[in-house]
Amino acid sequence: MQQFARKVFAAAAAITFIGSAAGASAQTGWKPDRTVEIIVGTPPGSGYDIVARKLQEIWQTANLIEKSVTVVNKPGGFNALGNAYLNQHPGNGSYVAITGTLLLSDNLAGNSAMSFKDFTPLAVLLNEEIVFAVNPASPIKTGKDFIDRLKQDPASVSVALSGIGGQNHIALGLVAQAGGADPSRLKVVGFQGGAEAVTAVLGGHVDATVGPASIVTPQLAAGKLRVIGVPSEQRLGGVFAQVPTWREQGVDAVFSQWRGLMGPKGLTPAQIAYWDEVLGKTVQTEEWKDHIERTQLTYRYLDSRRARDFVTDQNEKVREILSGLGLVRK
Repeated sequence: MQQFARKVFAAAAAITFIGSAAGASAQTGWKPDRTVEIIVGTPPGSGYDIVARKLQEIWQTANLIEKSVTVVNKPGGFNALGNAYLNQHPGNGSYVAITGTLLLSDNLAGNSAMSFKDFTPLAVLLNEEIVFAVNPASPIKTGKDFIDRLKQDPASVSVALSGIGGQNHIALGLVAQAGGADPSRLKVVGFQGGAEAVTAVLGGHVDATVGPASIVTPQLAAGKLRVIGVPSEQRLGGVFAQVPTWREQGVDAVFSQWRGLMGPKGLTPAQIAYWDEVLGKTVQTEEWKDHIERTQLTYRYLDSRRARDFVTDQNEKVREILSGLGLVRK
């Protein structure tokens, strides 16, 4: 982080790195002068929301940010409300938002007019695997049962997920396609957040759900959901240890999602350097590492410079996947 700050501020070469928000602002020449808002474009309890509230907790308990920190949920319009709210504050580094694959897929699928170019990427914070789950009372016992039903009639299985055209929809489409079913005929029920999709399965209103592992973990541990497949390279640990990957079940589909932080358009180098400093410290805390392990996430940190390159590359990869599924806006 210091090396990045020195490149931006040549005069900062003699500044000593210290573990406090005051030290960060001394190096960057900027710090928040008001309450910091973490904007979440999905409801409370969603995967994005869980990450936001963990950041809020760490920033305050570890005194990484001097000002108070609040989480602001703006669900609606496939993240459009949250994104629009963020960019009502151009150039203001006190506003940040949780972001991820959904930012790219929403734009490419035509759900949002805003693309990653309308924001300031600040970091990639983690990777999260996506899981497929059903109610324990469901006649769908395994991934094979699920695929067999889809091949016979894709519309015979109702699947709840957050974000039509988003990362969970992409994962479902890839699994269906790799399993020999027509992804264009899937019966998908969209919700604003993953927690709502899980609730629909728990209540027996839909047959299955596809969503973040962190959302499903407590329900699986409590025996309230059965996870039938994971589109990951290898099996997950913890409560998912006995769940086979889709590849193990003969379905060649691998896909995971990333989560990060972005600011509004027009942030200055000093503001970006401040967030590089704070986020670099955040991901090194024991609280963050414990959160990653407990919620079946994968540790991955890219600072602002690397995050910009990563998001640009990911946008083209997501475009290719969505095009194959017929979901790219014409």
